[in-house]
Amino acid sequence: MIIAIDGPSGAGKSTVAKAVAKKLGFSCLDTGAMYRAIAYKALSRGVALDDQEALGSLARESVISFGHAAGDPVPREVYIDGVEVTDKIRTAEIDKAVSPVSATPAVREALLDQQRRIGLSGNYVVEGRDIGTVVFPQAELKIFLTASAEERAHRRVRQNVDRGIGSIDYAEVLADIERRDEVDSNRSTAPLRPAEDALLLDSTGHYIEDIIETICSYARERMDQ
Repeated sequence: MIIAIDGPSGAGKSTVAKAVAKKLGFSCLDTGAMYRAIAYKALSRGVALDDQEALGSLARESVISFGHAAGDPVPREVYIDGVEVTDKIRTAEIDKAVSPVSATPAVREALLDQQRRIGLSGNYVVEGRDIGTVVFPQAELKIFLTASAEERAHRRVRQNVDRGIGSIDYAEVLADIERRDEVDSNRSTAPLRPAEDALLLDSTGHYIEDIIETICSYARERMDQ
């Protein structure tokens, strides 16, 4: 079974997906981490973020994998070409670089096969921005998780404070989220939008635990059918 969770930056998709996977005994695939890994590799090699041909070539030559602790369905490490980049892809620099990278059609095409290969190997919760519309349109459960830009900015600031990485300036974080929303929603390839059969969940003002339990309830209903 595939549970697809889509939504804008900062909506809590990663946190929710990991928790849902643990509760249901599924594995979790963070497609955003895959695009972040390509963005990191591009910056490390000095590849221009507007050079679509070079970015596509970079993505096609890259192998992205995840490390798991024994018995834990949630990945602990992210690797690109065998090199761990778990912390290196969670920086303010990568936050800004990942939108143009993920908007590149050749990059999305290159990673699509890797995402499907991983997701079709078992029961997975997969989160991203085009999971229910492009990557797994046949997913048994599709969720579009969102929240107001202001709420997402507050969450991102708290997250950055906790991890000691990224900006903690609310206005700066809010502007970056609004910029990413604009880019993701208006890109020509796989724009951010809910799948026609997705369940819409707005987490603004709600406890994240309630959102997690709601998704788990929907998933159990699907599994019992």
